[in-house]
Amino acid sequence: MKASSRRSGVTWERVALLVLSVLLAAALTALGVTHETCPRCEDGWEPHGGKCYFFSWVTSSWTQSRTQCILMRGDLVVINNREEQRFLESRVRGKMDTYYDKFWIGLTDSKKEGEWLWVDDTRLDSSLMFWRDYEPDDWYRDYPDGEDCVMMGEKDGATNLKSWDDQYCRTPQKYICEKPEKA
Repeated sequence: MKASSRRSGVTWERVALLVLSVLLAAALTALGVTHETCPRCEDGWEPHGGKCYFFSWVTSSWTQSRTQCILMRGDLVVINNREEQRFLESRVRGKMDTYYDKFWIGLTDSKKEGEWLWVDDTRLDSSLMFWRDYEPDDWYRDYPDGEDCVMMGEKDGATNLKSWDDQYCRTPQKYICEKPEKA
């Protein structure tokens, strides 16, 4: 028997190697399929541009909103480019029930009046400002402490993506959280 298997070139080692190769290929295929179907963002978060976004349906102050984002392992959104602003503007427009239904973003001048900083402590880039006309206005008439936090949203759509408005930080608004996609 040993002589005949050597003549045909088939040995138990070759059969075992072939079976192991098939099993390894099947395992790699299964891992690849699992990897492709694995969600990049948790339930309730929307993927876009390598990040995950959460749009709240409840309202809270800017500080409470930021705390909620941090508890979900994120932070209030930092807008880094026009494309991200375009995405966010279109998403919040569809989530607004009324004209006054706005969303907090991670921009504030609460440390120093007029010095707009994102929650990651980067300065607002003057080429990436999306203020509505006549904003920011730091309206003191209704709010003696001024308006130091930024919200966004235009129910009917923003002209040139301009949908930011400074607001009193304790005003209850919805909010947008952001975090990186899962690797």
